[in-house]
Amino acid sequence: VKVRDGQVTNRPVYVAIGVSVNGERDILGLWAGDGGEGAKFWLAVLTEVKNRGVEDVCITVCDGLKGLPEAISTVWERSVVQTCIVHLIRNTFRYAARQYWDEMSRDLRPVYTAPSEGAAKERFVEFCAKWGRQYPAITRLWENAWSEFVPFLDYDVEIRRVICSTNAIESVNARYRRAVRARGHFPTEQAALKCLYLATRALDPTGKGRARWATRWKPALNAFAITFEGRIN
Repeated sequence: VKVRDGQVTNRPVYVAIGVSVNGERDILGLWAGDGGEGAKFWLAVLTEVKNRGVEDVCITVCDGLKGLPEAISTVWERSVVQTCIVHLIRNTFRYAARQYWDEMSRDLRPVYTAPSEGAAKERFVEFCAKWGRQYPAITRLWENAWSEFVPFLDYDVEIRRVICSTNAIESVNARYRRAVRARGHFPTEQAALKCLYLATRALDPTGKGRARWATRWKPALNAFAITFEGRIN
């Protein structure tokens, strides 16, 4: 968001969406930052969320924000930290020429749809043999994210489908951007947060979206109940 603080500057606002065992989505909070957030900031945010009643988290999907994975592991020791697959693929295309995107997408698909980590590693070696010399930054990107990418491969296809798709948070972000752009810039950070809060309240006024999501959640819930036995009541 754009905030006028002497001069107009861009400020990040972070949003977290949680899904309960009943398949109910909730926006857990909005937090304004300055772009230089580290582990201390995220630890305070997640501790706040835990103190408000989030006792356990099975899987946390996040986008490589500095210090966030460490903070998650501190607050919820048993939580699996998973990098967002969709955003990892998008970041890959940032380093490649547009003419190669389709071909590169086809070559990456066997990596993130592999049945196991070993198979994914083999496919990734083949990908690097083809593209590594031309785009070494892409190879480095995947190698750096590998430890937070591979947990995804241990799960049932229903769980993969849930944690791979970012449609839920992307649609929320689109609504936020629409609300922010309509107002240009804000006099204070608090005014920006108030605008985003009101946009949040207007997301699903009839509840139909939440009902559709809960219906689609059942297959994933069955897979979660087996994978995280004893933690989902």
